[in-house]
Amino acid sequence: MAAIAWIGLGHMGAPMAGHLVAAGHEVRGVDPVPEARAAAAEQGVQVVDTIAEAVDGADAVFTSLPRNEHVREVYGGDAGIWATTPAAALLLDTSTVDVATSRFCHETSAARGFAFVDAPISGGIAGAAAGSLTFMLGGEADAVRRAVPLVEPMAGHVFELGGPTMGIAAKLANNLMLFVSLVGLAEGSQLAEQLGLDAATFFEVASVSSGESWPLRTWYPVPGVVTTSPANRNFDATFSTVLAEKDLSFALAAGDGAGLHLPGAHLALDQFERLIDEGFGGKDCSLIVKYASADGSLPWFDPEAPPVG
Repeated sequence: MAAIAWIGLGHMGAPMAGHLVAAGHEVRGVDPVPEARAAAAEQGVQVVDTIAEAVDGADAVFTSLPRNEHVREVYGGDAGIWATTPAAALLLDTSTVDVATSRFCHETSAARGFAFVDAPISGGIAGAAAGSLTFMLGGEADAVRRAVPLVEPMAGHVFELGGPTMGIAAKLANNLMLFVSLVGLAEGSQLAEQLGLDAATFFEVASVSSGESWPLRTWYPVPGVVTTSPANRNFDATFSTVLAEKDLSFALAAGDGAGLHLPGAHLALDQFERLIDEGFGGKDCSLIVKYASADGSLPWFDPEAPPVG
């Protein structure tokens, strides 16, 4: 079994690290947020105070961080991963970043003698808790082969996608499809409501028809239909709008660089930006359903209510 360092013990990182503990690995973790540290400790992670303590003697180092700047700082800072980690350790970043940041991590890791794998994930908080995430691995072939058995305890599916940045390329393309599908779900669910269809019955119809999709199964934006839907909890976030806006912005930047025309993605991004402008950036991205309603409001959403639970 391996000695593993885990940097970033948030809603995704803590349960993921916990699955590695359950698989028999020794896991030391770091996070600045007390609640995150406590949650990881409950999962059996040895919580320490610094990156240097976490990576001491590590065979592998995972990062699970919110944004580009956090990844760059954690890897490149004076007390960061490259400065403190044994050169033999495999580095794996599960964060969703832009292609340029992933390329920076690959190139700088190689220059400093490290093997690095971009290892973004799909499946959300529920998938992290269940150990059923999809891992998308990009990197040099030997590094990716080393990564596969390490990620398997957290995964339902593991894909080896090719060279450096191919994992993040798959993640950004996948999330673009997710968010464009979410716009269709929002509009279709509201049309069904206004035409008088029972929401649960229409969900059953769409689930076995051409409207079927991951957001329909997971985020159907009417309460009482899907147990995992944020609509049941006043749209408290499972995938926050600020993170959706970030991921889709990265995908569109990659599309712009390739000279593509992506009008559906731009529409979804516009709706996420509107939610953020209205102060709902911390709410679930599926709250864009309110823009499909007749007056921009929903009877099951109270903008003044505190978070549930």
